[in-house]
Amino acid sequence: MTISGSHSPEARTRKRRSVRADLVVVAGVAVLVVVAAVVGRRLLAAGVEIFLGWPPLLAEWSPHVGPGTPAAIVVGLATAAWGPGLAARLRWSTLLGAGGAAAFAWTLSLSLVDGWQRGVVERLTSGEEYLSDVPRVAELGGIGPMLRVFSDHILTTAVEPTQTWFWTTHVGGHPAGAFLLFTVLDRVGLGSGGAAGVVVMLVGSSAAVAVAVTLRALGHEDLARRVLPFSVLFPGAVWVGVSADGLFAGWLAWGVALLAVAAARRGAAAFLAAAASGLLLGYALYLSYGLVLGGLLPLAVLVATRRWWLLVPTALGALVVVAAFTAAGFWWFAGFADLRVIYAASAAATRPYWYFVWANVAALAFALGPAAVAGLRRTLGRTPTLPRAAMLLVGAAVAAILLADLSGMSKAEVERIWLPFAVWATVACGMLPHPRRWLAAQVVLALAVNHLLLTVW
Repeated sequence: MTISGSHSPEARTRKRRSVRADLVVVAGVAVLVVVAAVVGRRLLAAGVEIFLGWPPLLAEWSPHVGPGTPAAIVVGLATAAWGPGLAARLRWSTLLGAGGAAAFAWTLSLSLVDGWQRGVVERLTSGEEYLSDVPRVAELGGIGPMLRVFSDHILTTAVEPTQTWFWTTHVGGHPAGAFLLFTVLDRVGLGSGGAAGVVVMLVGSSAAVAVAVTLRALGHEDLARRVLPFSVLFPGAVWVGVSADGLFAGWLAWGVALLAVAAARRGAAAFLAAAASGLLLGYALYLSYGLVLGGLLPLAVLVATRRWWLLVPTALGALVVVAAFTAAGFWWFAGFADLRVIYAASAAATRPYWYFVWANVAALAFALGPAAVAGLRRTLGRTPTLPRAAMLLVGAAVAAILLADLSGMSKAEVERIWLPFAVWATVACGMLPHPRRWLAAQVVLALAVNHLLLTVW
Protein backbone atom coordinates (compact mmCIF):
# COMPACT_ATOMS: atom_id res chain seq x y z
CA MET A 1 0.00 0.00 0.00
CA THR A 2 1.34 3.46 -0.89
CA ILE A 3 1.04 6.55 1.23
CA SER A 4 -0.21 9.74 -0.42
CA GLY A 5 2.29 12.59 -0.58
CA SER A 6 0.35 14.93 1.68
CA HIS A 7 0.07 12.29 4.44
CA SER A 8 3.47 10.67 4.12
CA PRO A 9 5.90 10.79 7.07
CA GLU A 10 8.11 13.16 5.09
CA ALA A 11 5.23 15.57 4.49
CA ARG A 12 4.22 15.51 8.13
CA THR A 13 7.81 16.16 9.15
CA ARG A 14 8.00 19.14 6.77
CA LYS A 15 4.78 20.56 8.22
CA ARG A 16 6.05 20.20 11.79
CA ARG A 17 9.31 21.90 10.86
CA SER A 18 7.42 24.73 9.19
CA VAL A 19 5.26 25.27 12.26
CA ARG A 20 8.36 25.25 14.47
CA ALA A 21 9.94 27.83 12.18
CA ASP A 22 6.80 29.98 12.50
CA LEU A 23 7.00 29.84 16.29
CA VAL A 24 10.72 30.60 16.30
CA VAL A 25 10.20 33.72 14.18
CA VAL A 26 7.27 34.86 16.34
CA ALA A 27 9.40 34.34 19.44
CA GLY A 28 12.20 36.29 17.80
CA VAL A 29 9.90 39.23 17.16
CA ALA A 30 8.71 39.04 20.78
CA VAL A 31 12.35 39.30 21.87
CA LEU A 32 12.75 42.30 19.58
CA VAL A 33 9.78 43.95 21.30
CA VAL A 34 11.33 43.33 24.73
CA VAL A 35 14.70 44.71 23.62
CA ALA A 36 13.00 47.78 22.12
CA ALA A 37 11.17 48.33 25.41
CA VAL A 38 14.33 47.97 27.50
CA VAL A 39 16.44 50.24 25.27
CA GLY A 40 13.59 52.76 25.09
CA ARG A 41 13.36 52.84 28.89
CA ARG A 42 17.10 53.41 29.14
CA LEU A 43 16.88 56.28 26.66
CA LEU A 44 14.15 57.86 28.79
CA ALA A 45 16.21 57.34 31.95
CA ALA A 46 19.17 59.01 30.25
CA GLY A 47 17.05 62.08 29.52
CA VAL A 48 16.62 61.46 25.79
CA GLU A 49 13.26 62.87 24.71
CA ILE A 50 11.65 60.13 22.66
CA PHE A 51 8.13 61.18 23.75
CA LEU A 52 6.91 57.63 24.34
CA GLY A 53 5.35 56.64 27.62
CA TRP A 54 5.61 52.92 26.92
CA PRO A 55 8.27 52.35 24.25
CA PRO A 56 8.19 51.28 21.52
CA LEU A 57 4.50 52.33 21.48
CA LEU A 58 2.98 55.75 21.96
CA ALA A 59 0.97 54.62 24.97
CA GLU A 60 0.80 54.64 28.75
CA TRP A 61 0.70 51.68 31.11
CA SER A 62 -2.88 51.76 32.39
CA PRO A 63 -4.58 48.41 33.10
CA HIS A 64 -8.32 48.90 32.77
CA VAL A 65 -11.60 47.45 31.57
CA GLY A 66 -14.56 49.22 30.02
CA PRO A 67 -17.99 48.82 28.46
CA GLY A 68 -16.43 47.37 25.32
CA THR A 69 -14.64 44.56 27.16
CA PRO A 70 -17.41 41.91 27.03
CA ALA A 71 -18.24 42.70 23.40
CA ALA A 72 -14.57 42.60 22.34
CA ILE A 73 -14.09 39.22 23.98
CA VAL A 74 -17.25 37.78 22.42
CA VAL A 75 -16.62 39.18 18.93
CA GLY A 76 -12.98 38.14 18.99
CA LEU A 77 -13.44 34.59 20.24
CA ALA A 78 -16.57 33.95 18.15
CA THR A 79 -14.82 35.09 14.97
CA ALA A 80 -11.76 33.01 15.79
CA ALA A 81 -13.89 29.92 16.46
CA TRP A 82 -16.44 30.11 13.65
CA GLY A 83 -14.97 32.63 11.21
CA PRO A 84 -12.91 30.21 9.08
CA GLY A 85 -15.83 27.78 8.70
CA LEU A 86 -18.33 30.48 7.80
CA ALA A 87 -15.88 32.12 5.42
CA ALA A 88 -15.51 28.86 3.56
CA ARG A 89 -19.22 28.22 2.96
CA LEU A 90 -21.19 31.48 2.97
CA ARG A 91 -22.30 33.04 -0.31
CA TRP A 92 -19.79 35.66 -1.41
CA SER A 93 -22.07 38.69 -1.00
CA THR A 94 -23.26 37.44 2.39
CA LEU A 95 -19.68 36.81 3.47
CA LEU A 96 -18.60 40.35 2.59
CA GLY A 97 -21.50 41.82 4.55
CA ALA A 98 -20.81 39.60 7.55
CA GLY A 99 -17.08 40.28 7.35
CA GLY A 100 -17.59 44.04 7.21
CA ALA A 101 -20.00 43.96 10.15
CA ALA A 102 -17.64 41.80 12.21
CA ALA A 103 -14.65 44.01 11.45
CA PHE A 104 -16.59 47.11 12.52
CA ALA A 105 -17.87 45.38 15.66
CA TRP A 106 -14.32 44.32 16.56
CA THR A 107 -12.95 47.83 16.03
CA LEU A 108 -15.79 49.56 17.89
CA SER A 109 -15.71 47.16 20.83
CA LEU A 110 -11.96 47.64 21.22
CA SER A 111 -12.45 51.42 21.22
CA LEU A 112 -15.17 51.13 23.86
CA VAL A 113 -12.78 49.37 26.21
CA ASP A 114 -11.62 52.95 26.88
CA GLY A 115 -15.23 54.15 27.08
CA TRP A 116 -17.29 56.17 24.61
CA GLN A 117 -15.91 59.54 25.66
CA ARG A 118 -12.23 58.70 26.01
CA GLY A 119 -12.15 55.91 23.43
CA VAL A 120 -14.15 57.54 20.65
CA VAL A 121 -15.27 61.15 21.14
CA GLU A 122 -12.01 62.63 22.42
CA ARG A 123 -9.79 60.90 19.88
CA LEU A 124 -10.61 63.41 17.13
CA THR A 125 -11.45 66.46 19.25
CA SER A 126 -8.22 67.00 21.20
CA GLY A 127 -6.18 70.14 20.64
CA GLU A 128 -3.89 68.30 18.21
CA GLU A 129 -6.62 66.81 16.05
CA TYR A 130 -8.60 67.69 12.93
CA LEU A 131 -11.95 68.63 14.42
CA SER A 132 -10.46 71.29 16.69
CA ASP A 133 -9.46 73.30 13.61
CA VAL A 134 -12.76 72.99 11.72
CA PRO A 135 -14.14 76.31 13.13
CA ARG A 136 -11.22 78.10 11.41
CA VAL A 137 -12.71 77.24 8.02
CA ALA A 138 -15.66 79.55 8.65
CA GLU A 139 -13.32 82.23 10.02
CA LEU A 140 -11.32 82.07 6.78
CA GLY A 141 -14.45 82.44 4.67
CA GLY A 142 -15.17 78.84 3.67
CA ILE A 143 -13.53 75.84 2.06
CA GLY A 144 -12.21 77.67 -1.00
CA PRO A 145 -10.33 80.37 0.94
CA MET A 146 -9.09 77.71 3.40
CA LEU A 147 -7.48 75.71 0.60
CA ARG A 148 -5.86 78.81 -0.84
CA VAL A 149 -4.12 79.70 2.42
CA PHE A 150 -3.65 76.18 3.78
CA SER A 151 0.10 76.07 3.15
CA ASP A 152 0.57 79.53 4.71
CA HIS A 153 -0.25 78.13 8.14
CA ILE A 154 1.67 74.86 8.19
CA LEU A 155 4.91 76.19 9.68
CA THR A 156 4.77 76.74 13.43
CA THR A 157 6.11 79.71 15.36
CA ALA A 158 9.00 77.46 16.39
CA VAL A 159 10.36 77.67 12.85
CA GLU A 160 8.57 80.80 11.58
CA PRO A 161 8.44 83.46 14.32
CA THR A 162 6.26 85.77 12.19
CA GLN A 163 3.50 83.16 12.03
CA THR A 164 0.30 84.57 13.53
CA TRP A 165 -1.34 81.16 13.90
CA PHE A 166 -0.79 77.66 12.62
CA TRP A 167 -2.73 74.47 12.09
CA THR A 168 -2.82 71.85 14.82
CA THR A 169 -0.32 68.98 14.67
CA HIS A 170 -2.32 66.58 12.52
CA VAL A 171 -3.86 69.19 10.22
CA GLY A 172 -0.54 70.84 9.39
CA GLY A 173 1.27 67.50 9.25
CA HIS A 174 -0.92 66.21 6.41
CA PRO A 175 -1.97 67.48 2.99
CA ALA A 176 -5.14 69.53 2.77
CA GLY A 177 -7.30 66.59 1.71
CA ALA A 178 -7.39 65.03 5.16
CA PHE A 179 -8.64 68.22 6.80
CA LEU A 180 -11.07 68.77 3.93
CA LEU A 181 -12.72 65.40 4.64
CA PHE A 182 -13.35 66.30 8.27
CA THR A 183 -14.60 69.73 7.23
CA VAL A 184 -17.11 68.10 4.88
CA LEU A 185 -18.19 65.72 7.64
CA ASP A 186 -18.89 68.76 9.78
CA ARG A 187 -20.88 70.40 6.98
CA VAL A 188 -23.14 67.35 6.64
CA GLY A 189 -23.77 67.12 10.37
CA LEU A 190 -21.13 64.51 11.28
CA GLY A 191 -18.63 66.89 12.83
CA SER A 192 -18.91 65.77 16.45
CA GLY A 193 -16.22 63.55 17.91
CA GLY A 194 -18.62 60.64 18.20
CA ALA A 195 -20.08 60.87 14.69
CA ALA A 196 -16.73 61.46 13.01
CA GLY A 197 -15.20 58.66 15.07
CA VAL A 198 -17.83 56.21 13.86
CA VAL A 199 -17.24 57.27 10.24
CA VAL A 200 -13.51 56.73 10.67
CA MET A 201 -14.08 53.26 12.12
CA LEU A 202 -16.54 52.33 9.37
CA VAL A 203 -14.12 53.30 6.60
CA GLY A 204 -11.08 51.89 8.37
CA SER A 205 -12.62 48.52 9.23
CA SER A 206 -13.94 48.18 5.67
CA ALA A 207 -10.34 47.58 4.59
CA ALA A 208 -10.96 43.93 5.55
CA VAL A 209 -13.61 43.71 2.84
CA ALA A 210 -11.49 45.61 0.32
CA VAL A 211 -8.61 43.15 0.74
CA ALA A 212 -10.97 40.22 0.14
CA VAL A 213 -12.48 41.91 -2.94
CA THR A 214 -8.99 42.50 -4.31
CA LEU A 215 -7.93 38.87 -3.91
CA ARG A 216 -11.11 37.55 -5.51
CA ALA A 217 -10.82 39.96 -8.44
CA LEU A 218 -7.28 38.68 -8.95
CA GLY A 219 -8.65 35.15 -9.27
CA HIS A 220 -8.07 33.83 -5.76
CA GLU A 221 -11.45 33.54 -4.07
CA ASP A 222 -10.40 30.59 -1.91
CA LEU A 223 -7.50 32.62 -0.56
CA ALA A 224 -9.77 35.63 -0.02
CA ARG A 225 -12.07 33.46 2.10
CA ARG A 226 -9.15 32.21 4.21
CA VAL A 227 -7.73 35.71 4.64
CA LEU A 228 -10.96 37.50 5.58
CA PRO A 229 -11.16 36.29 9.23
CA PHE A 230 -7.58 37.48 9.75
CA SER A 231 -8.41 40.86 8.21
CA VAL A 232 -11.46 41.10 10.48
CA LEU A 233 -9.40 40.39 13.62
CA PHE A 234 -6.52 42.60 12.55
CA PRO A 235 -4.86 43.70 15.85
CA GLY A 236 -4.22 47.10 14.27
CA ALA A 237 -7.94 47.70 14.85
CA VAL A 238 -6.78 49.01 18.24
CA TRP A 239 -5.56 52.09 16.33
CA VAL A 240 -8.14 52.10 13.54
CA GLY A 241 -10.52 53.08 16.34
CA VAL A 242 -10.16 55.96 16.42
CA SER A 243 -7.34 57.32 14.30
CA ALA A 244 -7.51 59.08 10.96
CA ASP A 245 -4.78 56.72 9.76
CA GLY A 246 -7.38 53.97 10.00
CA LEU A 247 -9.57 55.92 7.60
CA PHE A 248 -6.55 56.35 5.30
CA ALA A 249 -6.04 52.57 5.36
CA GLY A 250 -9.60 51.90 4.26
CA TRP A 251 -9.48 54.61 1.61
CA LEU A 252 -6.28 53.29 0.02
CA ALA A 253 -7.50 49.69 0.23
CA TRP A 254 -10.63 50.49 -1.78
CA GLY A 255 -8.55 52.32 -4.38
CA VAL A 256 -6.49 49.14 -4.83
CA ALA A 257 -9.61 46.95 -4.82
CA LEU A 258 -11.27 48.99 -7.57
CA LEU A 259 -8.19 48.64 -9.75
CA ALA A 260 -8.22 44.87 -9.23
CA VAL A 261 -11.91 44.82 -10.18
CA ALA A 262 -11.09 46.84 -13.29
CA ALA A 263 -8.41 44.31 -14.22
CA ALA A 264 -10.98 41.52 -14.02
CA ARG A 265 -13.39 43.27 -16.40
CA ARG A 266 -13.41 44.32 -20.02
CA GLY A 267 -14.38 47.36 -22.04
CA ALA A 268 -16.19 50.34 -20.56
CA ALA A 269 -16.70 48.64 -17.19
CA ALA A 270 -12.95 48.20 -16.80
CA PHE A 271 -12.28 51.81 -17.86
CA LEU A 272 -14.79 53.23 -15.40
CA ALA A 273 -13.61 51.08 -12.50
CA ALA A 274 -9.99 52.08 -13.18
CA ALA A 275 -10.95 55.77 -13.37
CA ALA A 276 -12.79 55.46 -10.05
CA SER A 277 -9.72 53.77 -8.62
CA GLY A 278 -7.63 56.69 -9.86
CA LEU A 279 -9.90 59.17 -8.09
CA LEU A 280 -9.49 57.32 -4.77
CA LEU A 281 -5.76 56.79 -5.21
CA GLY A 282 -5.25 60.38 -6.29
CA TYR A 283 -7.13 61.67 -3.27
CA ALA A 284 -5.07 59.34 -1.06
CA LEU A 285 -2.05 61.47 -1.95
CA TYR A 286 -3.85 64.37 -0.24
CA LEU A 287 -4.65 62.38 2.89
CA SER A 288 -1.08 61.67 3.94
CA TYR A 289 2.25 62.47 2.34
CA GLY A 290 3.43 58.96 3.20
CA LEU A 291 0.73 57.41 1.03
CA VAL A 292 2.92 58.13 -1.99
CA LEU A 293 4.47 54.79 -1.03
CA GLY A 294 0.99 53.28 -1.22
CA GLY A 295 1.38 53.51 -4.99
CA LEU A 296 3.34 50.25 -4.79
CA LEU A 297 0.08 48.40 -4.09
CA PRO A 298 -1.78 49.34 -7.29
CA LEU A 299 1.48 48.76 -9.14
CA ALA A 300 1.49 45.23 -7.74
CA VAL A 301 -2.02 44.73 -9.16
CA LEU A 302 -0.89 45.87 -12.60
CA VAL A 303 2.19 43.66 -12.52
CA ALA A 304 0.10 40.68 -11.46
CA THR A 305 -2.56 41.16 -14.14
CA ARG A 306 -0.41 42.72 -16.90
CA ARG A 307 -3.35 44.99 -17.76
CA TRP A 308 -1.03 47.93 -18.34
CA TRP A 309 -3.54 49.91 -20.38
CA LEU A 310 -5.45 50.51 -17.15
CA LEU A 311 -2.71 52.99 -16.27
CA VAL A 312 -4.43 55.46 -18.60
CA PRO A 313 -7.85 55.73 -16.91
CA THR A 314 -6.26 55.35 -13.46
CA ALA A 315 -3.84 58.18 -14.14
CA LEU A 316 -6.64 60.31 -15.56
CA GLY A 317 -8.69 59.83 -12.40
CA ALA A 318 -5.71 60.73 -10.21
CA LEU A 319 -4.88 63.78 -12.32
CA VAL A 320 -8.41 65.11 -11.87
CA VAL A 321 -7.81 65.19 -8.12
CA VAL A 322 -4.36 66.73 -8.45
CA ALA A 323 -5.68 69.37 -10.85
CA ALA A 324 -8.60 70.20 -8.54
CA PHE A 325 -6.41 70.74 -5.47
CA THR A 326 -3.82 72.69 -7.45
CA ALA A 327 -6.48 74.94 -8.98
CA ALA A 328 -7.96 75.46 -5.50
CA GLY A 329 -4.59 76.76 -4.30
CA PHE A 330 -2.94 73.83 -2.53
CA TRP A 331 0.32 72.68 -4.09
CA TRP A 332 1.31 69.25 -2.75
CA PHE A 333 5.07 69.78 -3.03
CA ALA A 334 4.93 73.09 -1.16
CA GLY A 335 3.06 71.40 1.67
CA PHE A 336 5.56 68.55 1.77
CA ALA A 337 8.48 70.98 1.88
CA ASP A 338 6.91 72.72 4.88
CA LEU A 339 6.25 69.36 6.53
CA ARG A 340 9.94 68.47 6.33
CA VAL A 341 10.78 71.74 8.08
CA ILE A 342 8.38 71.25 10.96
CA TYR A 343 9.23 67.55 11.23
CA ALA A 344 12.87 68.46 11.77
CA ALA A 345 11.83 70.82 14.58
CA SER A 346 9.34 68.42 16.18
CA ALA A 347 9.74 65.44 18.49
CA ALA A 348 11.60 63.75 15.65
CA ALA A 349 14.58 66.03 16.33
CA THR A 350 15.38 64.20 19.58
CA ARG A 351 14.22 60.75 18.55
CA PRO A 352 17.42 58.90 17.54
CA TYR A 353 17.33 57.32 14.10
CA TRP A 354 19.57 54.43 15.17
CA TYR A 355 16.92 53.33 17.68
CA PHE A 356 13.72 53.84 15.74
CA VAL A 357 14.96 52.29 12.52
CA TRP A 358 14.58 48.91 14.24
CA ALA A 359 12.25 49.76 17.14
CA ASN A 360 9.66 50.80 14.55
CA VAL A 361 9.49 47.15 13.51
CA ALA A 362 8.81 46.17 17.11
CA ALA A 363 6.01 48.75 17.31
CA LEU A 364 4.50 47.55 14.05
CA ALA A 365 4.45 43.99 15.39
CA PHE A 366 1.69 45.01 17.79
CA ALA A 367 -0.52 45.97 14.83
CA LEU A 368 0.40 42.92 12.76
CA GLY A 369 0.11 40.26 15.44
CA PRO A 370 1.80 36.84 15.60
CA ALA A 371 -0.27 35.39 12.75
CA ALA A 372 0.91 38.02 10.27
CA VAL A 373 4.49 37.58 11.47
CA ALA A 374 4.26 33.83 10.84
CA GLY A 375 2.53 34.42 7.51
CA LEU A 376 5.22 36.83 6.40
CA ARG A 377 7.84 34.24 7.31
CA ARG A 378 6.17 31.77 5.01
CA THR A 379 5.49 34.27 2.23
CA LEU A 380 8.97 35.79 2.15
CA GLY A 381 10.83 32.52 2.80
CA ARG A 382 12.62 30.28 0.35
CA THR A 383 9.48 28.26 -0.41
CA PRO A 384 6.61 30.79 -0.55
CA THR A 385 3.12 29.34 -0.32
CA LEU A 386 1.00 32.18 -1.71
CA PRO A 387 0.02 32.63 -5.36
CA ARG A 388 2.01 35.18 -7.33
CA ALA A 389 -0.54 38.01 -7.19
CA ALA A 390 -0.90 37.71 -3.43
CA MET A 391 2.87 37.63 -3.00
CA LEU A 392 3.15 40.82 -5.02
CA LEU A 393 0.63 42.58 -2.76
CA VAL A 394 2.41 41.45 0.39
CA GLY A 395 5.77 42.38 -1.11
CA ALA A 396 4.47 45.84 -2.03
CA ALA A 397 3.25 46.41 1.52
CA VAL A 398 6.56 45.27 3.01
CA ALA A 399 8.52 47.42 0.56
CA ALA A 400 6.44 50.48 1.45
CA ILE A 401 7.08 49.87 5.16
CA LEU A 402 10.82 49.43 4.64
CA LEU A 403 11.08 52.59 2.55
CA ALA A 404 9.11 54.58 5.12
CA ASP A 405 11.32 53.20 7.88
CA LEU A 406 14.63 53.91 6.18
CA SER A 407 13.52 57.41 5.16
CA GLY A 408 13.76 58.67 8.72
CA MET A 409 10.37 60.34 8.30
CA SER A 410 8.73 57.74 10.52
CA LYS A 411 10.21 57.77 13.99
CA ALA A 412 7.76 56.04 16.34
CA GLU A 413 3.94 55.98 16.24
CA VAL A 414 4.12 53.62 13.26
CA GLU A 415 1.62 51.27 14.88
CA ARG A 416 -0.98 53.69 13.46
CA ILE A 417 0.95 55.59 10.75
CA TRP A 418 1.68 52.40 8.81
CA LEU A 419 -1.86 51.01 9.03
CA PRO A 420 -2.49 51.63 5.29
CA PHE A 421 0.32 49.17 4.52
CA ALA A 422 -0.11 46.83 7.49
CA VAL A 423 -3.66 45.79 6.56
CA TRP A 424 -2.22 44.04 3.49
CA ALA A 425 0.05 41.87 5.62
CA THR A 426 -3.05 39.86 6.55
CA VAL A 427 -2.88 38.38 3.04
CA ALA A 428 0.16 36.45 4.25
CA CYS A 429 -2.02 34.66 6.83
CA GLY A 430 -4.06 32.91 4.17
CA MET A 431 -1.95 29.76 4.02
CA LEU A 432 -1.34 29.29 7.75
CA PRO A 433 -2.29 25.88 9.16
CA HIS A 434 -4.60 25.74 12.18
CA PRO A 435 -6.16 29.17 11.45
CA ARG A 436 -8.33 29.15 14.58
CA ARG A 437 -5.25 28.97 16.81
CA TRP A 438 -3.58 31.84 15.02
CA LEU A 439 -6.77 33.88 15.09
CA ALA A 440 -7.04 33.30 18.83
CA ALA A 441 -3.48 34.59 19.20
CA GLN A 442 -4.45 37.75 17.29
CA VAL A 443 -7.41 38.26 19.63
CA VAL A 444 -5.32 37.78 22.77
CA LEU A 445 -2.75 40.32 21.61
CA ALA A 446 -5.32 43.00 20.71
CA LEU A 447 -7.22 42.51 23.97
CA ALA A 448 -4.00 42.66 25.98
CA VAL A 449 -2.87 45.88 24.31
CA ASN A 450 -6.21 47.61 24.74
CA HIS A 451 -6.71 46.51 28.35
CA LEU A 452 -3.17 47.02 29.65
CA LEU A 453 -2.22 50.18 27.76
CA LEU A 454 -3.90 53.49 27.07
CA THR A 455 -3.12 54.29 23.45
CA VAL A 456 -3.44 57.79 22.03
CA TRP A 457 -4.02 59.53 18.67
